Amino acid sequence: MADTTTPGAAATTPVDSRWLACRDAKPDASADLYCFAHAGGSAGEFVRWSDQLPGIRVRGVKLPGRAPRQDEPPITRMTELVRTLVAEIEFGPGRFAFFGHSLGGLVAHEVARTLRDTGRRMPEQIFVSSVQAPPVQVARPVHGLPPGELLVEIERRWGALPPLVHEDEDLRDLVLGYFRADMEIAETYDFAPGPPLDLPLTVFVGEEEAGDLQGWAVHTSGSFHHHTVPGGHFHFRVPGPRQELLRIVHRAMTTAR
Repeated sequence: MADTTTPGAAATTPVDSRWLACRDAKPDASADLYCFAHAGGSAGEFVRWSDQLPGIRVRGVKLPGRAPRQDEPPITRMTELVRTLVAEIEFGPGRFAFFGHSLGGLVAHEVARTLRDTGRRMPEQIFVSSVQAPPVQVARPVHGLPPGELLVEIERRWGALPPLVHEDEDLRDLVLGYFRADMEIAETYDFAPGPPLDLPLTVFVGEEEAGDLQGWAVHTSGSFHHHTVPGGHFHFRVPGPRQELLRIVHRAMTTAR
């Protein structure tokens, strides 16, 4: 089911839909920010940004196989995921931009390319955070590891999960299912070279990461901006770095025309 919420008409349409989460309808919003989550993440983590982005409606993309759609089979291939998102979500019809963190940055980029290639309206700009630019090099696929080994690998890369995940086997299996599906998307992603996007592209990376800020520059023929912000991979979860990231996003979206 396509989302039909439009700027100026949010009061008469549902705030949430099957594919999109939105905490604040903001009927007077001048633009929409569609947010694509990282591996194991959810749309709800981004809709909380609404209070710090005046005039912008934040819409988190909800994927099948992840909460709150955990009873649906996950999509584990980038091509199928992007094709489904483009078919199911009616982006816009007003001004809009994409934000994607980690895996979500790759998804946002591929959705924008598909919108262009199919003659659909495109975002005015894209923000990507803490993600290697395509083509992505995968040293060793891990999505097929047994549960215990996969848990160790996840915590090695991104830090410890809550203790309850270790204590509750059912919860552990649920959480690992989210990660396994998302990591399979990233690890089987086969980037198809094509012309760069003709729109502004902004890249964020945490100062504790060894991220390549310039690698994304070849993927746009528009303006390119890069920012190093305090923190590690999940810098946007820390109040100070998050405030700085959202300040940059807000400035870019409210000055772009």
